[in-house]
Amino acid sequence: MNIIDELEWRNAINQQTDAEGLRELVEEKKISLYCGVDPTGDSMHIGHLIPFMMMKRFQLTGHHPVILIGGATGTIGDPSGRQTERQLQTLEQVQHNVEALTEEMQKLFDLGGKSEVKMV
Repeated sequence: MNIIDELEWRNAINQQTDAEGLRELVEEKKISLYCGVDPTGDSMHIGHLIPFMMMKRFQLTGHHPVILIGGATGTIGDPSGRQTERQLQTLEQVQHNVEALTEEMQKLFDLGGKSEVKMV
């Protein structure tokens, strides 16, 4: 069973573009995939759960997750057009949050071996 079949079996895929192309791609080679998070706090929260579960599943099947903890976006706020703005953080707060999130990620993801996760 490839990763796409497994995720479908788990009902973890709602929609996808070019399902057959993606299935063929992950059967032919190991891919890199990316997930970015903003360091709004010094710990993961429930909003991180699904993306990180997917990243971990891909890693367990030999693929290469790339996780970006966006220090710059933590200092400028959220440009998503919400009704309320995120509180701007000091550079020290952002750096603390980046370090704390990185430490948590190191516990969740394997940082060595063939399917090493890259932390940016």
